[in-house]
Amino acid sequence: MKEDPTELVWSTDDWGHAASALPKLDGELMSLLLAHISTRVAVVDLDWKYSYANRETLRFMALPPEQVIGRPMSEVLDAGVYQTLEPLFKRVFAGETLHRRSWANYQKQGRRFREQWFLPYRPGGGPVQAVVVCRLDQTEQRLGEAELAQQRAQLRASEALKAAIFDHALAALVSTDESGRIVEFNPSAETMFGHARAQVLGLSVAAVMIPERHRAAHERGLQRWRGHHAAVLPARRLEMHALRADGSEFPMEMVLWRTATDGAVFYTASITDLSERHHSAQQIERQREALRQSEKLSVMGNLLAGVSHELNNPLAIVMGRAALLEEKSVDQPAVLRDAALIREAAERCGRIVHTFLNMARSRPPRRSAVDLNDVVRTTTDMLGYTYRSHGIELRMQLHDALPSVSADADQLCQVVLNLLVNAQQALALTPGRRIVRVSTDLAPSGSGPPQVCLRVADNGPGIAAAARASLFEAFFTTKAEGLGTGMGLSVSRALVREHGGELALDIAAMAAQAASGAVFCITLPGALASALAAPAAPDARAPAQPVAAAAPRLARLLVVDDESELASLMREMLQRAGYDVATAESGAAALQLLATTGFDAVVSDLHMPDMDGMALWRAICGAHPKLSDRLLFVTGDTLSPQAQEVLKVSRCMGLDKPFTKAELLDKVQRLLKTGANN
Repeated sequence: MKEDPTELVWSTDDWGHAASALPKLDGELMSLLLAHISTRVAVVDLDWKYSYANRETLRFMALPPEQVIGRPMSEVLDAGVYQTLEPLFKRVFAGETLHRRSWANYQKQGRRFREQWFLPYRPGGGPVQAVVVCRLDQTEQRLGEAELAQQRAQLRASEALKAAIFDHALAALVSTDESGRIVEFNPSAETMFGHARAQVLGLSVAAVMIPERHRAAHERGLQRWRGHHAAVLPARRLEMHALRADGSEFPMEMVLWRTATDGAVFYTASITDLSERHHSAQQIERQREALRQSEKLSVMGNLLAGVSHELNNPLAIVMGRAALLEEKSVDQPAVLRDAALIREAAERCGRIVHTFLNMARSRPPRRSAVDLNDVVRTTTDMLGYTYRSHGIELRMQLHDALPSVSADADQLCQVVLNLLVNAQQALALTPGRRIVRVSTDLAPSGSGPPQVCLRVADNGPGIAAAARASLFEAFFTTKAEGLGTGMGLSVSRALVREHGGELALDIAAMAAQAASGAVFCITLPGALASALAAPAAPDARAPAQPVAAAAPRLARLLVVDDESELASLMREMLQRAGYDVATAESGAAALQLLATTGFDAVVSDLHMPDMDGMALWRAICGAHPKLSDRLLFVTGDTLSPQAQEVLKVSRCMGLDKPFTKAELLDKVQRLLKTGANN
């Protein structure tokens, strides 16, 4: 077997001087010494034969003495080992002293590392008579050193890996000693807490990361940990508030564990910022609450629509009778004045009911020329009692020459109503006088179309500067628990922007007014004169102006309504206009009259107990097809799904209760004119 390359170390040539300094040893003592040392010692004579080999040499060779002593090296050693040693021995026989360290491959012993000394023996300083070979086996030591080096390399790699993980972890990692002083602070912790690592090393973790009000509890918890043994102290997951460098607090989740190393104890925390999670949870909860509120509002809307519908019949009777009383009292000023007051109050109630119904019913927006001042008056009418009962003074300053705006009146009412309700709630806890100012005015518009603005101002606590940026965000609210869903201003701004305008908090106006409070401003583009002159789409619900032309006196009308008072009222209104009118209190009675008497048109309630308006129309279509397009449906809510379906299928006109005499006459004249054209 071939031996590894040889490493040679030269030493002094004069071994005789070194040996002369030693005490003289007798042969027996020398033999005893050489026999029991761990170094392999052998002597090779001039014939290259072994003349001596100690026990360690024989044990290594695994040969008895007779197979070594007196035998040539070439026969005793492995061929590969001998070939390596041969040139070395020649040099030593020539007088050189050699020292070498190397690995060698033996057939029996395998791969071994040895340190060897080749010493020429020159008795009395004469020529070399023999070579003394001393070998020390260091295989285990070298293997141990190699293993240790490998372990150290692995440890360095492991430490580098741990350091890389520690430095690049997304979680903030903070380690402290047993006293709570920071010893490690990774980059994520620097980002999360706003402190540089160099600034916090050696500082108390409580002073750096724990809000002051929680530090005592933190210290008590740390003391409890110190009192437990590591074996019974597993990692703990905690949720708490932490402190940033700027003094702000945030929720965090922390996993804390204890590590003991070389008698020293360390605590390491893996920290996750829960701000986003908490924000998302709050958003979800606000959305759930908004959904619950929406469901409640939907139920309340349906209830409100039902109540409003029930109010329509008595309101129609009050309005109609008051109008008829006015006609009959022209020569009685006192009665005329009282009748006018009753009619105006009833009409106001009717407007409020219509507004409630419009807001409760979902329908596509319909744009028309709208007087913003009328929107303000209608909305303040609805909240008049609420403001008075809460001790709120409502002041209105409306511009006289305000141009109309192209808008959906109901949606604008919804926006203004929301602003007025917000103002009322803001004033709930305000001591002293409570004032809400509503004003309309022209806004600067440069060379473009005219701009109109509406401001709602209160003298309440105002809007905190920190809340202003989020004021119009969905689900954001400054109101107390249960008073708002955070959707009102967001929806209101969206509606105003759909109209090409803007809803904003008027900071300049808030700064200018003497008292505190909030000022909201709605800005809308005014409609141009040419746009206002264009014919608007017909609105079955819009109050119609009476037609100047006299109605045909020979027209015969059939009024069908299960409420006799309302049927009697419509009959009297129509008769005073010159119509020949008959009444029926049910659909069945109406069909009997139609079978015996000819009529030019039918005015029918849409909802009746025995036969509703739709069933009556179908019966008329079958028995009296000429009247199929001369039916006027009177209902308390033309925006309800049922009413919309009837009007769509029958293609007949509708009239909302409560109505004025002028509206009724206008619808009837249009109905008769349509039938005549057909």
